[in-house]
Amino acid sequence: MHDNANQLPAPVSLRSAFWYWLKLGCVSFGGPAGQIAMMHAELVEKRRWISEQRFLHALNYCMLLPGPEATQLAIYIGWLMHRTRGALVAGLLFLLPSLLLLIVLSWLYMAYGNVAAIAGVLYGVKPAVVAIVLAAAWRLGRRTLRSPALIAIAAGAFVAIAALRLPFPLIVLAAALLGMAGGRWLPAHFQAGGTQHGGAARYGAALIDDDTPTPKHARFSWPRLLGTAAVGLALAFLAWLGLALAGGADQPLAQMGVFFSKAALLTFGGAYAVLPYLVQGAAEHYHWITSAQMMDGLALGETTPGPLIMIVAFIGFVGGWSHAVLGDNLWLAGVCGALVASWFTFLPSFIFILAGAPLVEASRGNLRLSAPLTAISAAVVGVIASLALFFGRHVFWQENPLPHWDWLAIAIALAAGVALLKFQVGTIKLLLACAIFGLVLSYLP
Repeated sequence: MHDNANQLPAPVSLRSAFWYWLKLGCVSFGGPAGQIAMMHAELVEKRRWISEQRFLHALNYCMLLPGPEATQLAIYIGWLMHRTRGALVAGLLFLLPSLLLLIVLSWLYMAYGNVAAIAGVLYGVKPAVVAIVLAAAWRLGRRTLRSPALIAIAAGAFVAIAALRLPFPLIVLAAALLGMAGGRWLPAHFQAGGTQHGGAARYGAALIDDDTPTPKHARFSWPRLLGTAAVGLALAFLAWLGLALAGGADQPLAQMGVFFSKAALLTFGGAYAVLPYLVQGAAEHYHWITSAQMMDGLALGETTPGPLIMIVAFIGFVGGWSHAVLGDNLWLAGVCGALVASWFTFLPSFIFILAGAPLVEASRGNLRLSAPLTAISAAVVGVIASLALFFGRHVFWQENPLPHWDWLAIAIALAAGVALLKFQVGTIKLLLACAIFGLVLSYLP
């Protein structure tokens, strides 16, 4: 621990927070697990803006919600520190770099052909992503699995999703029910990790510490919850109404508004859980995009920062371009499609946090309310581990030309894991090194 660990960090201005969230938006590779790990390392361990217990309490709520949990966690912390302005700054800056980059890549893809040039980069990046997800599961597990009961819930969640193929919402519900029962009958087993094991004792005093009083703007009230929800719903409806009036309710942009609103409410368990729904609707029903283009879009999404569900911007761009929704200006049509898809996908995340987070803050210290969240957090450790297994199966086992193990990819993943856990190499440095390695390999005979 540093000598100044017990000294409170200097207050953080919105300007300073602006630059941090912008940096995070530009380097947030590695999917939600990697993004959450990056936020923990920076905000809890290094900058000490928020204590570990409050970080995990917020994370547990975000895990309950549909939508990208890392994005919602950024919105939550931004809101807790700097009110609604902070939430908007954190959320928008977390999303904008990814959105702008995907618009550029989508335009290059539609105008100039395929994305074969990034195959080498992907070959190096994918094994590193497996290592990042596994390392995140390990770190989160060390912080969360404080009792045999929580370890059992994590193991059960892993088996449920990896072997039994149970849907993620069902696993979350089962964990919450176990947490409710455990909080009542085995309370000692369902305490969230506090300062005894982490928090101030481990990283030093935080600006928003375990015992910091709830800020005035974060106190719960029914009028505020209902008012915020009403404003969010009005924004969604007015945006859709504008699209419908401009071109008709049955034209692609208005249809995208409805479709991506539904997708936003179905994204339990991360982007991979909702991909089948996106393929079914966007490719098979509306024909905005082909299945082959969908796979290329997924490859692009994996190589850009931000949430993987940002693939909706690619779908929207391709749909707007291919249906020429603005006549001959295909580029502008694609941009409009990407913006519409992103607006209706991510607006619910802001509503969920700004409306519901005060209720979550009010539940701190109440074991009957926090025990289900602690159990959900344990289940999420198992789910993240199963995600690493899912990635690994697709990255390490190759079907062409004959079924075989890709030992080079396995070696890259092992090296990346050692770099992350033993040498504490940063996520962005690791991904950059693996991308360069994969690119070099692609040019070798």
